[in-house]
Amino acid sequence: MAVSYKKLWKLLIDKDMKKKDLREAAGISTSSMAKLGKNENVTTDVLVKICKALKCDISDIMEILPDDNKEG
Repeated sequence: MAVSYKKLWKLLIDKDMKKKDLREAAGISTSSMAKLGKNENVTTDVLVKICKALKCDISDIMEILPDDNKEG
């Protein structure tokens, strides 16, 4: 299973926020922001901080994508 944070980037555009603004508002590290930018896994704590800063639900910032290499 892969994760996608496309919803987060769209939400930032809608709110006219830059990644730096989000990082400062949520109090997360630059390395966490880098992981988000690469669609890598981050801790639940980071996701909760983002949701609190943006006043949204976790489903508003990420989605889980099915694997492409299904057998059968």
